[in-house]
Amino acid sequence: MTRRFCQRAWLKPEKVDEYRRLHANAWPGVLRTIEECNLRNYRIHLLDTLVVSTFEYVGEDYEADMRRMEADPVTQDWWTHTKPCFLRHDEGIYYEDMEEIFRFDGGDAV
Repeated sequence: MTRRFCQRAWLKPEKVDEYRRLHANAWPGVLRTIEECNLRNYRIHLLDTLVVSTFEYVGEDYEADMRRMEADPVTQDWWTHTKPCFLRHDEGIYYEDMEEIFRFDGGDAV
């Protein structure tokens, strides 16, 4: 079963360009880990300092896959560059899950 996620966070204003640059050249090892951890259709959107990400999880054990991602040395290195861009980095707060309150997939319009 596919689980869909939408998350939001805020960047430090002086780090927006750096965060944008990092994602324009995402590391192949990070992308491989994202895929191996069963994340699909991963998107990151930016409005000023607001960052919104969406993705689908297609695996069987989300928590185990997230632990696997956290243990990956390449991803850990990537996070040393990306995490300091977040406004609440000092608190260890990055993306927070948003609640889905509406979805329309089409095909059944009345």
